Amino acid sequence: MALPNSKESPQPLGRIVMGVKDWIGRLGEVWVDAQVVEIKRRNAPTQFLTLRDRMADISAQVTTTSLVLDSAGPVPEGSRVVARLKARVWERNTSLSFECLELHVAGEGRLLAQLEQLKRKLQAEGLFDPLRKKRLPMLPRVIGLVTGRDSDAERDVLTNIERRWPAAQVRVEHALVQGVNAAESVMTALAKLDGDPHVDVIIIARGGGSMEDLLPFSDEGLVRAVARATTPVVSAIGHEPDTPIVDFVADVRASTPTDAAKRVVPDVAQELGIVDDLRRRLRQAVVGRLDREQRQLDEVRSRPVLVDPTSAFDAHYERLGFLRHRLRTTIESRLRDDQADVARLLAGVRAMSPMRTLERGYAVLVADDHRTVSSVADAATGQRVHAHLSDGELTLDVADITERSRHG
Repeated sequence: MALPNSKESPQPLGRIVMGVKDWIGRLGEVWVDAQVVEIKRRNAPTQFLTLRDRMADISAQVTTTSLVLDSAGPVPEGSRVVARLKARVWERNTSLSFECLELHVAGEGRLLAQLEQLKRKLQAEGLFDPLRKKRLPMLPRVIGLVTGRDSDAERDVLTNIERRWPAAQVRVEHALVQGVNAAESVMTALAKLDGDPHVDVIIIARGGGSMEDLLPFSDEGLVRAVARATTPVVSAIGHEPDTPIVDFVADVRASTPTDAAKRVVPDVAQELGIVDDLRRRLRQAVVGRLDREQRQLDEVRSRPVLVDPTSAFDAHYERLGFLRHRLRTTIESRLRDDQADVARLLAGVRAMSPMRTLERGYAVLVADDHRTVSSVADAATGQRVHAHLSDGELTLDVADITERSRHG
């Protein structure tokens, strides 16, 4: 009921504000359908959200408790929610605020929340760990393909594999890729290919679609089957914005089926180009090495010792001649010295030789019994003695003996 008022009798502002607060309070709790624009989580009991009308450009700031927000489960920004709100007016500044008493993710947002819960569960188990992902073979013997029959994804994969590597072998296992039985069908096809020892890599391919169309590839059973596979698995589901959970557990995620074909086989034209380039570089390296070795060989061959091998002996010949000359000079000098020593010794020996004494007219007397006769006492009259002179020998008979005084 409107309060009476005029220019002459205006109402107090506080009364009007309190009236608005009373009216808002009588509005009570209201369930609203909205979209979550922003969530500001804090390390505090009170949390802040921004909700926006799904049809009109109208938004409101909402407060709630951590308990209410956590009870709603994962609430991705942009998800649709149903919230029980209570409006409040703060009389100090007449601001209008909304308190969220209950929150539920609805529609596609609810589905996104469920998928987010499953994703967090699998991530906590380590199924998304990069360390458990297997490397793709460089050139697989047989490529396994799980896809829908006569689908665009099948044609894209086969066409691009044929174009990139014509010799590649592909084993196709068709499966349902949409509907309630799709996950089970894909799991069956995956098990067949994973059990084939000749299959080196498996592609799971499907074209783009709505989130509901791609739900089978977020099925927990299929995701765990991909994680258990011993053969490397490439996930090629949808297009770049599409991220089913199987993309996180697969060994390699391809943005499209065409991209999957590029990842499992090399481009033969590109590889041939690489081979040609390597051959060219190898040829250049070999030629360069031969050129360097030839230059080094030419340098070695141009050295004087190899141009004239005997030239190295010239200096040795000169030194050898010098040494020979020194040796000859030394020998001759030594011989002269030795000859002089011999001559001097010989002169001394000759000076003391009995022969020199004999040459001066002396004689050596020897009896017949070869005893030296050095005294008249050693001889007797009539005895035969032999006189040895410097140039011969005389045989003498003693006729007379005259003894001479030693002092006479």
